[in-house]
Amino acid sequence: MRFVIVGAGRVGLRTARVLRQEGHEVTLVENDHEKAERAREEEFSVVEGDGSSEDVLEKAAVASADAIGGLTGDLNVNFAACMVGKHHGCRTVMRIDEDYREDIYRKFADDVDEVVYPERMGAAGAKTALLGGDFHVIADLTEQLQLTTLAVPEASPVVGERLSAVDLPRDARIYAHGRENERMTIPLPATTIEAGDRVALIAERDAVPEVRERLQG
Repeated sequence: MRFVIVGAGRVGLRTARVLRQEGHEVTLVENDHEKAERAREEEFSVVEGDGSSEDVLEKAAVASADAIGGLTGDLNVNFAACMVGKHHGCRTVMRIDEDYREDIYRKFADDVDEVVYPERMGAAGAKTALLGGDFHVIADLTEQLQLTTLAVPEASPVVGERLSAVDLPRDARIYAHGRENERMTIPLPATTIEAGDRVALIAERDAVPEVRERLQG
């Protein structure tokens, strides 16, 4: 798959490294010359310029990308990049920092496919490692949302269904999928769920039991 990442800072560059390690093609867009040069030193394809500009994103070939991530520290740049990506048919992922306000979340969340909070997710990963448990709910992203991973058993009512057709509560979204013993990646709409698959989703805290029942039976 091909991705455009806007922002070659700490979050964007690390995300690009992981995607490349998994065999994906990544183009970074960065306005800061020093950050752009650091990314080039790691042999990334880099377009230097304003990530909120459609002209710059077109230079990054956003039209041929599967997804775009607005991962800078600037919410306005991230949102603008996602809107350009959506216009070109991309899956859109927008970064909001931990000190976001609820009104900002409500304003932007419905317009993009996913919103991510790197600081909260990093802290949740550290918490899980420290506790040493095998948790299905691995992060409290906000007071209302949880990042959840579930395995699909043979008896699940969704085995054989397309991911895009799975009926989940309104405030739950599947954002990653993987076959048994394989890495999870961004799912394609036509992907069919098989027994043993794993899915990762974001859901309202109160909806997690209903999501578990729907996916696991």
